[in-house]
Amino acid sequence: MEYKVVLTTQAKVDFRRIIDYLLFKLKSEQAATNVADDMENTINQLSHVAGSLKLCEDSRLKSLGYRTIHFKQHRYLMLYRIEGDVVYVDSIYHDLQDYENILR
Repeated sequence: MEYKVVLTTQAKVDFRRIIDYLLFKLKSEQAATNVADDMENTINQLSHVAGSLKLCEDSRLKSLGYRTIHFKQHRYLMLYRIEGDVVYVDSIYHDLQDYENILR
């Protein structure tokens, strides 16, 4: 099954924050480009495998139907849910962030 992937407003804000950090704090246009490319590849992969990835282990997130997908080359992940044939990416986090408790 192929899914349509939709980035919510919050996911877009998260992504912009990551890119801004790389561009303006670390001053690395190449890093920003690489992460953007990795995100695009992750979204493409998600459109094909969203339903096959397991639900989050956190019981509250699991009850809400959340799953995660990790970027292939960078330490970021997307928190998403599926409604029919549409995948909603609600947030993007760095692997070191405690996203399970951030969402409480």
